[in-house]
Amino acid sequence: MTADVQKETLGFQSEAKQLLHLMIHSLYSNKEIFLRELISNASDAIDKLRFAALANESMLEGQGDYQITVDVDKDAKIIVISDNGIGMSRDEVIENLGTIAKSGTTAFLDNLTGDQQQDSQLIGQFGVGFYSSFIVADRVEVHTRKAGADADTGVVWESHGEAEFSVESREKDTRGTTITLHLKTDSADFADDWRVRSVIKKYSDHIAVPVMMAKPPAFVPEGEEAPDNPEVGYEAVNAATALWTRSRTDVSDEEYQEFYKHVSHDFENPLTWSHNKVEGKLEYTSLLYMPAKAPFDMWNRETSRGLKLYVQRTFIMDEAEQFLPMYLRFVKGVVDSNDLSLNISREILQQDPAVDSMRSALTKRALDMLAKMAKSEGDDYATFWKEFGQVLKEGPAEDFANKEKIAKLLRFSSTHTDVETQDQSLEDYLGRMQENQEKIFYVVAENFNTAKSSPHLEVFRKKGIEVLLLSDRVDDWLMNHLQDFDTKAFQDVARGALDLATDSEEDKAEQEKVVKESEALIERLSSALKEKVEEVRATSRLTDSAACLVVGEADMGAQMRRIMEAAGQPVPESKPILEVNPAHPLVEMLDQESDEDRFVDMASVIFDHASLAEGGQLEDPAAYVARLNKLLLEMSR
Repeated sequence: MTADVQKETLGFQSEAKQLLHLMIHSLYSNKEIFLRELISNASDAIDKLRFAALANESMLEGQGDYQITVDVDKDAKIIVISDNGIGMSRDEVIENLGTIAKSGTTAFLDNLTGDQQQDSQLIGQFGVGFYSSFIVADRVEVHTRKAGADADTGVVWESHGEAEFSVESREKDTRGTTITLHLKTDSADFADDWRVRSVIKKYSDHIAVPVMMAKPPAFVPEGEEAPDNPEVGYEAVNAATALWTRSRTDVSDEEYQEFYKHVSHDFENPLTWSHNKVEGKLEYTSLLYMPAKAPFDMWNRETSRGLKLYVQRTFIMDEAEQFLPMYLRFVKGVVDSNDLSLNISREILQQDPAVDSMRSALTKRALDMLAKMAKSEGDDYATFWKEFGQVLKEGPAEDFANKEKIAKLLRFSSTHTDVETQDQSLEDYLGRMQENQEKIFYVVAENFNTAKSSPHLEVFRKKGIEVLLLSDRVDDWLMNHLQDFDTKAFQDVARGALDLATDSEEDKAEQEKVVKESEALIERLSSALKEKVEEVRATSRLTDSAACLVVGEADMGAQMRRIMEAAGQPVPESKPILEVNPAHPLVEMLDQESDEDRFVDMASVIFDHASLAEGGQLEDPAAYVARLNKLLLEMSR
């Protein structure tokens, strides 16, 4: 191999340059997180080797004791983190350390807030934790060799954190990775033994692999000379036991919180967690966490998700999505089973009946965690709902078995409070229902203000009947699958004819009278708007508005239609129903109009107004403006 092939200098991609600049010049308020990230990476590398060695034991090279070693040299201002994990080949070094996944980097940069403390905690969440080394070091050297490969395939990667890095072949007798950080003057405290020990205890006590450091030199009594070459022994700095295998009573809240940050790479403490051991027909341990903050890629349903899977305390895979449904994709944690095979694959997981049983139990546990949080005092559930409420709304369509449980966890805006905050439960709504009220009423609109001001609500406000105000994109879809709650059916107030069980006999008689007296007007309107509407009818649901649009009982809702059209999906042909308020002055004036051309213009304007009021868009805005201008000019003469 020639010297040119052995060593080459390469340039970082543009996103990596931007990120490195940010690391070095901005995210310096919480420097110690670099050690958390490097130890976490080392632990992952050991987990990967454990799994790979199940199929190929020769990768262990006769040495099966896993450990991470941290050495410091105060005089030279150096800290070295070594692991005997899976290591990297030359190509993997260039791929993993020379370039950064563009999506992760871009998302990381987009999520920066300007708050140094918070931004520094974002690092691990976006898979760029290694680069935090440059917060404290002006030169980083990585010496690595892939487990099972020859000693002469070792590789050294080196960079000063600027525009380029070098890759060089160098023999390495042991497998794994050694990272040497040459510390900056202002970060020299990370070459201090006591300082590093305290950081490891703080962030990495729960790591299942022992993190070893040299024992402090033995105390030399006064008057005696210290030996010239004392033997250096190593000791574990962390507890080095898998946290989920310990009894709940032995684990502190702080340990649970730090473990969450390890498995999720989140920067905030979780809202709650549940640690549970199941024994009997199935044996497994689970530790589930509810995050306080949504990840940047939560709305990408294709992104990897799921729990860390262990079998008999041996790491098997990250993001095992088979144990929780898609609508709980924000739940983090680990599941450790004694019943699954050590050589299990993702494909086998999909067919294993034990996995189905665990999925059902873990789903119920996650929903019970949320139910407990919702009942407790404080703002935790409000925080959860603000971050993850729209995802939970996917639940009734995906998980029929737990539909009732999920429905109790849903929160909505309502005319009871008339504020945008979604804080009203369906149980709250049932508790406020009027006598003889048989349905739960709701309105769906493009945004909260459109929903709150919908003409469909007028009769409900007049009679004091509460209506749920739905404005999330998922809401129409949700209601199509929810259908009822506690024997009460849901009713879209903008769908079909209005039939209020709370109406008195006098109200019903008055409505029939209005319909009969407006028959001639309805016939004229039906003729004038026959190209635009399915039907025109008189209504008693309006008190302040002249008209509103209603969809047929079996037709697609207006919001769902708009969403599907925006997504380029085919939408079935249907026309809305126009309901008019015969008592409104504008409709009364329309009824008295003898000029047919002007009648048609006024009817079209009223139809367009109804369309705009429900958040729709006009098919021909220019024609609407021309008609309105013409009518205004005629009225002013």
